[in-house]
Amino acid sequence: MSETIRCPWAGDTPIYIDYHDREWGRPVHEDGKLFEMLLLESMQAGLAWITVLKKREAFRSAFDGFDPYKVALYDETKIAELMEDKGIIRNRLKLHAAVNNARVFLKVVERYGSFDTFIWRYVDGKPIVGHIAKLEDIPATIPLSDRLSKDLKKLGFRFRGATTIYAFI
Repeated sequence: MSETIRCPWAGDTPIYIDYHDREWGRPVHEDGKLFEMLLLESMQAGLAWITVLKKREAFRSAFDGFDPYKVALYDETKIAELMEDKGIIRNRLKLHAAVNNARVFLKVVERYGSFDTFIWRYVDGKPIVGHIAKLEDIPATIPLSDRLSKDLKKLGFRFRGATTIYAFI
């Protein structure tokens, strides 16, 4: 039986190892999962990814299973409720961005048939495979994340800078 080869960033932290082995770098084509990751990545802005991973299940509960149709309907009362939820990241700007992004996400789905169709056209439907050996060689962005970030901003997405989008893709 061969040993799993992991990227150096996974370290020896179980939650990172699980994320690395089960999710990271795997192509995703389900709109619900894409929305979840977009929401979580926007919550991560300025924080460590492990912070978000540790709060993921609380986010799932707070954001109705990451259902963009439900999140798009959130109002100020719901934002106030979320601000009281100690299990999630309680940043008012990020919470408002999550609601805004759900609405924009659904507009993209309406226009393209799915968010999957929209996002995967940037790479002609083929995953990008990186070959970075050392942590210090990982860039903060790549030209694709720069372009996609700008395009998402034009559509109305918030908290979607090039570094956040690089982590997303």
